[in-house]
Amino acid sequence: MIADMMIAAIMIARYLASMIIGYLLGSIPWGLILAKTMAGVDVREWGSGKVGATNVMRSAGKKVAIISGLLDIVKGALAVLFAGLIIGKSYMVVGQFGFGSLLGQVLAGLSAVAGHNWSVFLKFRGGSGVATFFGGWIALLPMVALFGGEILVLGAASTLFMSLGSIAGVVGMYAILIPLTILNHFPIEYLLYALIGTGMILYTHRGNIVRLFKGIERRLGQKAEKIHTPTSDQKKKT
Repeated sequence: MIADMMIAAIMIARYLASMIIGYLLGSIPWGLILAKTMAGVDVREWGSGKVGATNVMRSAGKKVAIISGLLDIVKGALAVLFAGLIIGKSYMVVGQFGFGSLLGQVLAGLSAVAGHNWSVFLKFRGGSGVATFFGGWIALLPMVALFGGEILVLGAASTLFMSLGSIAGVVGMYAILIPLTILNHFPIEYLLYALIGTGMILYTHRGNIVRLFKGIERRLGQKAEKIHTPTSDQKKKT
């Protein structure tokens, strides 16, 4: 009994460590950092105010957006890979359920998405989490990342709405995992990552969804407009 409790305590500690590292990795605001250093732009004062690649592209240009988007993908992938290293082959059984490295990787990946969306370095603001979510999939199950990426690109290219393409991509990944889990016996942890990650991304896109229904959503290629924030107004006066 004592040995089982010690194993459980160690596993929980490793899960927590993986989640904290994942969250901190996800919290790194590459879009903000690169836009400031490469283009002299604070993306929080432009367009949607988010630090993701789409708003970076509109406010700081394609080059900055591509680099920041790739780094956001890397955040999600690294969170999953680090979790695998931390947990290793450790395994615990609770009742009829077994918990191992895969669950820790999923939790770390979700933590990275949460960090990107609600960064501790940006007073719990951030981006929409799509690139970081895909990064997690690249490390977890590349075939699903490829499937969702194709939907995202086709959706965005055909409609010129990046938000619509992103939503279609993440929902498509979740949808394909349902039959894969039921019929092909894929680990339930993958479906958990898809479900919670999709929920977080839909939540961060709630404003985009409203604008899509109203017909006022920004299209790809449109430049971002300056947001009149107290910070920007103060800068103008000084």
